[in-house]
Parts: sequence; structure tokens; C-alpha cells
Amino acid sequence: MSRYNFKETEAKWQRAWEEQNSFAVEENSDKPKYYVLEMFPYPSGRIHMGHVRNYTLGDVVARYKKARGFNVLHPMGWDAFGLPAENAAIQNKTHPAKWTYANIASMRDQLKSMGLSYDWNREIATCHPEYYKHEQAMFLDLLEAGLAYRKESWVNWDPVENTVLANEQVVDGKGWRSGAPVEKRKLCQWFFKITDFADDLLDGLKELDRWPDRVRLMQENWIGRSEGARMFFEINGRDERLEVFTTRPDTLFGASFCAISANHPLALELAENNPDLQAFIDECNRMGTSEAEIETAEKKGFDTGLTVSHKLLDFDVPVYVANFVLMEYGTGAIFGCPAHDQRDLDFARKYALNVTPVVAPKEADPATFTVENEAFIEDGVLINSRFLNGMSVADAKRTMIDRLEEVGSGNSEINFRLRDWGVSRQRYWGAPVPVVHCDDCGIVPVPKDQLPVELPDDVDFDKPGNPLDRHPTWKQTACPKCGKDARRETDTFDTFMESSWYFARFCSPRADRPWDRKTVDHLMPVDQYIGGIEHAVLHLLYSRFFMRAMERLGKIGVKEPFAGLLTQGMICHETYKDQYGQWLLPDDVVKDDNGKPVHKETGTPVSIGRSEKMSKSKKNVVDPELIIGTYGADTARLFMLSDSPPERDLDWTDSGIEGAWRYANRLWRMVTEPKCPLAPIGSDRPEEIDPACEKIYRQLHQIIHAVTNDLDTFHFNKAVARIRELTNAAGELKGTESGCAWVLRTCYEAVIRMIEPMMPHLAEELWQQLGHETSLTQVAWPEADPSLLVEDTVTIAVQVKGKLRGTLEVARDCDNKTLEEMALALPNVSSSIEGKEVRKVIVVPNRIVNVVI
Repeated sequence: MSRYNFKETEAKWQRAWEEQNSFAVEENSDKPKYYVLEMFPYPSGRIHMGHVRNYTLGDVVARYKKARGFNVLHPMGWDAFGLPAENAAIQNKTHPAKWTYANIASMRDQLKSMGLSYDWNREIATCHPEYYKHEQAMFLDLLEAGLAYRKESWVNWDPVENTVLANEQVVDGKGWRSGAPVEKRKLCQWFFKITDFADDLLDGLKELDRWPDRVRLMQENWIGRSEGARMFFEINGRDERLEVFTTRPDTLFGASFCAISANHPLALELAENNPDLQAFIDECNRMGTSEAEIETAEKKGFDTGLTVSHKLLDFDVPVYVANFVLMEYGTGAIFGCPAHDQRDLDFARKYALNVTPVVAPKEADPATFTVENEAFIEDGVLINSRFLNGMSVADAKRTMIDRLEEVGSGNSEINFRLRDWGVSRQRYWGAPVPVVHCDDCGIVPVPKDQLPVELPDDVDFDKPGNPLDRHPTWKQTACPKCGKDARRETDTFDTFMESSWYFARFCSPRADRPWDRKTVDHLMPVDQYIGGIEHAVLHLLYSRFFMRAMERLGKIGVKEPFAGLLTQGMICHETYKDQYGQWLLPDDVVKDDNGKPVHKETGTPVSIGRSEKMSKSKKNVVDPELIIGTYGADTARLFMLSDSPPERDLDWTDSGIEGAWRYANRLWRMVTEPKCPLAPIGSDRPEEIDPACEKIYRQLHQIIHAVTNDLDTFHFNKAVARIRELTNAAGELKGTESGCAWVLRTCYEAVIRMIEPMMPHLAEELWQQLGHETSLTQVAWPEADPSLLVEDTVTIAVQVKGKLRGTLEVARDCDNKTLEEMALALPNVSSSIEGKEVRKVIVVPNRIVNVVI
């Protein structure tokens, strides 16, 4: 049997597509546009199996839409700035640019080996000055519009990386890359006013009906719109008041303490003369600023000795400085109602504070209802709350806000969990913030005609910190306003900045401005965006903000960047450990004569762990280059598509990839070694077709229809299964049936066209083997004949006294009398009723015949 030569074939067709510029967007096309984009990669130097799956999914969509008549934009680029390159430069004593561009070249070759239908003419790298100069210009536009600003704020500081970390980059109180305990520092930082768009970002989620529900919910929770009240407590013994924001004003009568942030102005003032309080504040500042860390940390407080009163309360409550109150949320102060908030309850029990329930279940007795170690957070009725007693929580909230406003001690307020986006990073390998600091003029924007502000090449990484700070000449410049000596800003942009508009740049990547307005308004939004769930909040949210900001400034006519979103699952693999508990690579493990796993070199026993996400730390990784070199890109692509729906995790198995390889060879042999000479290209349907061939022909059209629906709804695994089902059925033909030559050609041509988005190299080669000269990239998707989508025959179950005794293959809508006669004539039926009277025969058309005796 012949064997498919994937190495020769894949190289051949990759050259052909490149020479023919097969995947370029057509200019001024009358076709409908379709923009498909996978989240672009960081150029680490090697692709991994997650990349293979992600980019295969996008490629299937792109090729399918092209075949369906769309003018497809499918670009690729590199998210090229960031700390890993800087760290690699330090470790390898090389320049980040040299390291990055070498990695890009390596990964570009690897991606091209997959046969992906990218328009490589649109390739971009975010570290290139021709990219980030436009980013700097947009920053200046935002600065002029008041949407960018600089302020002093508390940040997460990684003492090893020597830079600010986003809250999401702090894991268990440590830097996500360095593992060093994160400190809290106060620094001057650049921010974008994403909070100005909070309501719009929230409302826009309702229109994103092609996004996963869980992603929309994650963004909704991150934005965190809260309706509540701002309340005013009088500080006893001082002529000032404490302002508190709460979402539960209905629980005021259950208050037992107030708590302020460690960085609240009142706390800082008190600490000036209280070393113990200052020590507590220092301890709080050693925590990160992420809510996740604060929620999981032990709740601690420091009694300030102050108490506060409220016009609606007949008692005072103590004021604590607490490590779980964020200065950045609300007013930096809360009142604690322990009975109805678990965090407050834990705090109250620790410091022996009152716990007074003010909401109880409807069926509970208010006189005896108590809260011990678990806060009551369900809906209920108000108790112990004077004029609120007996009300529902919702009614009590409205009534309390009215009363607060009436007595002048509070007012209704809407708050958001969302904070402004801090875009400053204290590192070298990023886009410089395009401003200068002048002693006379203050902060002065760099004129746009002087952009880009480029990074200097001659930097050293011998000392920790930002090399731009200690560069001998780069930061020294003249003030654009007065001409006097000034200093460049040495902060660079957060890399989320680059990824928040790259999709728009792809629309016109060589334009002398961020994008050509007419082109971007036509091609945007991205019709289908594909990437990991880990980017569900920040990247997607920042991108949505950036487009809104540009739309507000009149730079673009699109607010939502991504109309559709697919979040693919992870690639998983079994884990292995040797007898000493050390992780092993899958290639280190073989089976012994008894089928048990052992180390391939030492022969010692190996323990198999559960299947987990592929990771270098657990060594359960498979090298894509090795797989592509052994089985070919098409086989890897097919396996990625066939074993699991795209949104679910996929377990990598040797048997799975080998099964895909066997199918590729089977399809190759079916087409290149047919059971009979195939009919000529374009020949008419023969007058006589054997029933077995007619059945295959009808099945073909039903599968074309089903596969089309599957690809429209991203059910790629179902599409693969249906195509394999069709090839299996066609393989049952003997080759001698009348009409077989025509049916087989028709079937093979349709299968090749349907498999092309999944296995493009094999499909192109088989299409050529069938005598076609036109590339499949120019061939339309097969169309199903509607008249063949309804079965002419049906299978009828025949029962006697409710037990199945046989089946009948009959014409659809066969009359009842004929069905009765045929059913009673079945051997198993006649033997079951022998000698017994048939009382009646019940016929359910097209489904069942039941003989009652």
C-alpha cells in the first residue's frame, strides 16, 4: 500500500500558497468581509501545543469562510515587548531586541510549517518603532483629552523584577515570575481613565451575544457596578467626619465597628504619633493590593482609640485600621455589620465586638434569631432596626437611603469595582511614555512630529532596576516648550497597551497613522476572535476601553473590537514521576514486557499521574516540531480538531495522534488507488445508479449539510466525525456497482473540499491527483442538494406485545395496510403469534408497528 509523503507535500503547497499570495485580502472586493484573528503570541522562540490548537482553530474558520465566498482577513504578528525578553537579556548577556527578533524568526518558521492561511504581508511586531510610534501618538491624544493622567498611587512592587505588577500578576502575595514577596509602594504612575467608560463597558456586554456567557460574567463582575449609599459618621472628639460607602445601608443598625484603610489620611495622621500604628501600617503595606490576596489573608485590625457616631444610631462604634480595606475602593472606609458579612464576622469575633443580627429568615423568630460563626447573607426581613422592621432587604435599602438624605447624613451613590488602568512600568523593554519633565513647564508632551521616542540600544543590565534611569545621555533632552534642559520620562508602557489596538493596526499595517479610517471602519470589528480564557478580563476589557476612547476622539467608528469570541480549552497530558518523585518527560517513559510503565533508560518503575495542563514544570509536554516532523502538520491539525469540542480541554494521547495519521493515509489510498477508475471531471450523472451507490450519494449531501452547520457553530469535532463516517461508508462499495465511478468521484471531491480547512496540504494534493489544476484556495464550498436531505426510506420497528421482533425498511409515508401485511409476514413476528389471535395492529406512521395478541 502507498504511504502519504507528508514532508514533500506540505513543503510543496506551502511554497505554492506563498508564491500565489493565496491569503491576501482582496482590495475593493464586492465580497462580504470576514475578519478572523487568534490572540497573537509572545515570541518566546518556540511554539507549544496550545499554539498549535489555537491557530488551527482560527485557520479552519479562515479557510472555511474563504470557501464560503468571504473576503477574509487573517493576519499574524508578535506581542513582542515585556519582561521575559529583559530577563533573557540579563541571563544570556544579549540585547532584548536581538533576542526578540531571533525568536520571531524561529517562531515564524514554525507557524509556517503548520500551513496556516495567514496574510504574512501584514505581519507586525509591537517592539518595532513603526508600531509603537502610533501608540505614543494615541497616548498624546488621550492625554490632551484628559483620558490619560499621572498621579501618585499605591502599587505592587516586585523587588526582584524591580517593576510594578498588576494585581493579576501577584499570586499568593508573590511576583508571578520572580516568586519574590511583593511590596506595596507609593509611586507616580501614568493612568488611563477607563472608569469614565464603566457604564458603557457594562452595557456593551449585553450586545456581545457571540461571547461565552462566563466571559461576559467575568467582565461584569470585574467592572462591579454597586448601588449603595455614601454615609457620614461623626468622629467623636474631632471636628470632622468619616465618609463610608456601603452597598448595604439597610444593615446600619447592626454596625459594631468602622474600619479604615492603612493608607487612609486619618490612619496616616494618627500614625505620626503612634509607632505601633505605623508598624501595623507598614505590615499592611507589605501585602499586595489584589483583592484575592486581601480576601484570603488573615483579617487584622488596629484599634485607633477613636469612636464615631451617626445621627440614626443611639450608640457609638470604634474605629479600626484594617488590612482588608482598600483605599482605592469607595472611600477607603467601611462600617462593619458582622451578622451579615463573613469577613466582618471573623473580624468581630477576633476582637470581641458586638454581633447584632438585623436581617432574619422570614420564618425565624426575631426575638431568638442569632448569628454565631456563619454570617446570614440571604434575603429576609429586617429585625432590630426600628423603622425598617418587617421590610424586605430591597425595601429597607430604599427607605434607609431616603432617611439618610432626609437627616443629612448620607446619600445614594453608584460605585464601581473597576479602577483606572495603570499603564506605567519601570523597565527598559517597552514603549517609552512620550513626555518630558521640565522644572519650569512641568510635564510636556513630545510633539508628534518628533515621534517615535525610540529606546536607546546601548543599555546595560548589570544592575537591578530600569536601565533608562541610569543611561548617561538618553533621558537628557530639551523641553519642547521652553527649550531648557529637561528629562525624558523613563517609564515605559504596560504591554497590555500594545495588545489593546493591534487588531486595528492589522487593517492597514503600513499606514502612516495608527490605521486608515475608511479601511478600519470596514474591516472592524473582528468577526471571530480566538484565544485563552486567561485573557477574559484584562486584555479584552482594555481592548474594549481603547476602542471606545478612540471612538470618543473621532479616530474610529467602531466601539466593540470583537463581535465573536471563542475561548479554547487547554491541552492536557498524563504526568509521570520516577521512583524518586522527579517529573519525567513523556519521551522518557516506555512500557515493559508486562505493559507496565518504566523509565526507558534505567528500566525503573514509573508512576502515572492524572492528566493536567501541559507545563514545563511538570514536564508533561509534547514538542510540536517533533510531532509535525513525525506525522506532518495535517495530522497534528486533525487530532487537535477531532477529539474534543474547541472550548473544552483536550487530552493528548499517542493513540489519538496515531489514529489521525492512519486516517490521513487511508484517505490518501482511497483517492489515489480507487476501487474502480473514476469518472472524468465534470461528467454528468449516469442514468443508472446502484441502490448502494445511491445511498452513499444521498448520505454525501446530508453530510455536506451537517458539516456546514458544524463549522458555522464551531463544532469541529462533529464535522471531523461526519467526514470520517462518509469515507467509511464509501469504503464499503465494491467498485463494480453501476454508477460507482461517478459516485466515488463526486464523493471524493466533496470530502476533499470539506477536509481542506482541516488538512489543507493533503486536500490540495488529492485535489491535484483527481486532475484539477486550480488550487483549493480558489474553490467554493460544496453545496448540499435540498431534495436529498430528506430520507426516501425509513426504518420501522415491529413489536409483538411491546417486544421488538424485527424491522422493516420501507418507503417514507407507506400506507398502514401495506405496513400491517409486511409486519405480519416477518418470520420472527409470525412465529411469535403462531396459534394466537391478533386482536389489533397499531401503526405509528414512519416509526413503529405494534402487534397486539
